[in-house]
Amino acid sequence: MKIVETPLQDVFVVEPTVFGDDRGFFLESYNEERFAELGLPTRFAQDNHSGSRKGVLRGIHYQIQNPQGKLVRALVGEVFDVAVDLRKDSSSFGQSFGILLSAQNRKMLWIPPGFGHGFLVVSEFAEFAYKATDLYAPQYDRTILWNDPALKIAWPTEAIDGEPVLSAKDKVGRLLADAEVFVVSPAGSKLNLKPVAALS
Repeated sequence: MKIVETPLQDVFVVEPTVFGDDRGFFLESYNEERFAELGLPTRFAQDNHSGSRKGVLRGIHYQIQNPQGKLVRALVGEVFDVAVDLRKDSSSFGQSFGILLSAQNRKMLWIPPGFGHGFLVVSEFAEFAYKATDLYAPQYDRTILWNDPALKIAWPTEAIDGEPVLSAKDKVGRLLADAEVFVVSPAGSKLNLKPVAALS
């Protein structure tokens, strides 16, 4: 297993070692010892698994309290996965990173707390799994508008038939300029984030 840096500070592509033969393949998607060696989290509080048809777009989601770090991957099909830095004091604040995750490339993406997350299904169907470092807390759930021009996300909408399919919540997401975001506490801990207004 190895990690590959991305343009966003603290966001990494995780590439597991895949062992294959004429019977199929085997890989480790999580190994506590190896994750610790790579500087990735070793404690996760919740596992999630979703299925979505082509064109479904989920995001951009985050929790303003109890922020979640997420290790994400596609089990079936292919998605365009996106992370957005919402840490106001970060050098990459407001910037995004997108990558195709698929059952074929078997790549994973580590998105730390303090980031927004979303994905677009570009195959006929996709099953998506993620490990989260904190529990889902709906009262703290927030959404940034998927097509906010400030984020400059190059969604591959040409790969889907028509407009993305959005939930009612995602249709009314906020612009980054109006959204609650994070600052890192004076202690400097990446996990000790405090919510603030974006333009305060």
